[in-house]
Amino acid sequence: MSDQVEKASTVDVVIVGAGFAGLYLLHRARKQGISTRCFERGDGVGGTWFWNRYPGARCDVESMQYSYGFDDDLQQEWEWPEKFSGQADILAYVNHVTDRFGLRPHIDFETEVRAAHYDESQRLWQIETSLGERVAAKHFVMAGGCISTAQVPKFEGLDDYKGSTYHTGLWPHEEVNFTGQRVAVIGTGSSAIQAIPVIAEQAAHLTVFQRQANFSIPSRNHPMTPEYAGAWRNGYADKRAEMRYAPNGVLRDLNNKSALDVSEAERLETYEARWKIGGSGFLASFNDIMTNKQANDTMAEFVRNKIRQTVKDPVTGELLAPKTHPIGTKRLCVDTGYYETYNRDNVELVDISTAPIDRLTESGLMVNGRRFEFDSIVFATGFDAMTGTLFNVDITGRDGLALTKKWEAGPRTYLGLMSQGFPNMFMITGPGSPSVKSNMITSVEQHVDLVADTIIHMRDQGLELIEPALEAEDAWVDHVQVVAHKTLFPQANSWYMGANIPGKPRLFMPYIAGVGAYRKICEEVVADGYRGFRFETKKAMAAE
Repeated sequence: MSDQVEKASTVDVVIVGAGFAGLYLLHRARKQGISTRCFERGDGVGGTWFWNRYPGARCDVESMQYSYGFDDDLQQEWEWPEKFSGQADILAYVNHVTDRFGLRPHIDFETEVRAAHYDESQRLWQIETSLGERVAAKHFVMAGGCISTAQVPKFEGLDDYKGSTYHTGLWPHEEVNFTGQRVAVIGTGSSAIQAIPVIAEQAAHLTVFQRQANFSIPSRNHPMTPEYAGAWRNGYADKRAEMRYAPNGVLRDLNNKSALDVSEAERLETYEARWKIGGSGFLASFNDIMTNKQANDTMAEFVRNKIRQTVKDPVTGELLAPKTHPIGTKRLCVDTGYYETYNRDNVELVDISTAPIDRLTESGLMVNGRRFEFDSIVFATGFDAMTGTLFNVDITGRDGLALTKKWEAGPRTYLGLMSQGFPNMFMITGPGSPSVKSNMITSVEQHVDLVADTIIHMRDQGLELIEPALEAEDAWVDHVQVVAHKTLFPQANSWYMGANIPGKPRLFMPYIAGVGAYRKICEEVVADGYRGFRFETKKAMAAE
């Protein structure tokens, strides 16, 4: 804990997390004279980019867009080295922002928030930390991120294994060298697809265990050019304004044609051109890829054929060609040389879709009776997304209602921002908001601004409490699912649906109608006197 700033035991706002969301909220609160405590379990800032240091970790949103837009001087001064920046460069940026705005002394590092209980008699949140400190706050903000709770499957024999184990989401801060080692990677999601090509270059032998193949598009990453960076800097104000109302919170070339309304030749030509450009903008090749299965099939087969053409061994190529879900309904991965890696002599793919891992042993693991021996095992097994970080804190609202109890059939929020029964508790990019289906920084800035403006509004108007109305929350929960089921997303057993966590309810957690559509709804809600929320005044509190 820093001793540079006096740490108050009662504050206006407690913030959990010092990633992009927590830092921006801390900055806004301090500018407005709102007293805060910000708690961070790591010993540094950065959130997901502090923890995810695995080989090849890189953002799949362009650097010029995956950055804060709230301060133009900051936008003009920072130099990004690549079109798609790696983890180390993003972490350097976050540290620069932290020090530039003097935020570091106001953060309690290496401190977890263990519990947050709403005290109805005082209308305060009572916060308990891992250091035994108790802090009271008018407002409680969970800004811990959507994919920050690592998930390690409970393999039989896990404690028996004597070699080294790693999780991509909890990577050591010191360098890990796999030179000369026999390495296993379990999983073929986004982090695995980024890590596998790098690990394969070091390891004596790499074995990849795949349960389900995922679609991946080449990133076509390259060093940042002055011309490209300058084009953004010269028009940042207009570009940021457009990003805030774009479907995914990023600027990309959208094709307003149906994949089924053009000839096969034009369709293939379009896919080929987009493939050469690379990146997740590939999904914008046509306007009905995520809503029409027949249109989606044309894109999926194009990518499967690219995989088959790239991978020399036809059996491996076919295993790597996804057939269990429409393209884009699981996170579309972006890679550098992923499929080419399987042409290396030291790389083997093992299909565990029908014969899963039996158990770990002292020296490796067993699959379908076959014994494998490894010096190191890398778990690229993902996260308990959207709700896991919230559930890591013992949160109770009115009448001792636990958040885990209220959400036992799935998350229930109004606008992905608040949950009825938990007054003055906000979630940044929570379930029911665009969150992980958007440029996270675009969505983070929108939510932080909304939360900060709401707290300021309450202060200025003498309002003590804000809470969603139950009927507004119920309507929003239904709306999120209705919108999702107009798309192909529910057809995949994805982490968007909670399908990677045993026992987790199956429903689509993000709001898929788009960043712009969501922002307009929020603006209308506020303009209509915070429609769907109810406030209570300090006078009402005093009269009780």
